[in-house]
Amino acid sequence: MRRYGLPPGEDDLAEMAARVAERLPQPFRDLARAVAIRVADLAPPGVLADLGIDDAFDLTGLYDGIPLTEKSVFDQPEGPDAIWLYRRAILEEWLERGDVALEDLVAHILVHEFAHHFGWSDDDIAAIDRWWE
Repeated sequence: MRRYGLPPGEDDLAEMAARVAERLPQPFRDLARAVAIRVADLAPPGVLADLGIDDAFDLTGLYDGIPLTEKSVFDQPEGPDAIWLYRRAILEEWLERGDVALEDLVAHILVHEFAHHFGWSDDDIAAIDRWWE
């Protein structure tokens, strides 16, 4: 009988994301360390409502903070900037795609969310995340 393991948990996705963040090119790698990476099963209803999203499985990641290109010394931080990864939505996309490694999908989502933090253009993202290759 073939045995199958359990699906990756929140800690597993957090570890994957941490490895991705450590592979970012400098100086972004050091700046990325100031961004908290959080993993939850699904986005909470209030977040979905704020974004106008009806289905929690449509949101795999979210940047929560003020982009570096917009920060001011006058900003009153409510907490650290954070990137949220939504585990069940990511796993659902991974299963539906069937053509990408889970860690590659996590990397793609994380880089996209870091793009919001850093104010990257599509060309900047493409230089770091060559998703289509």
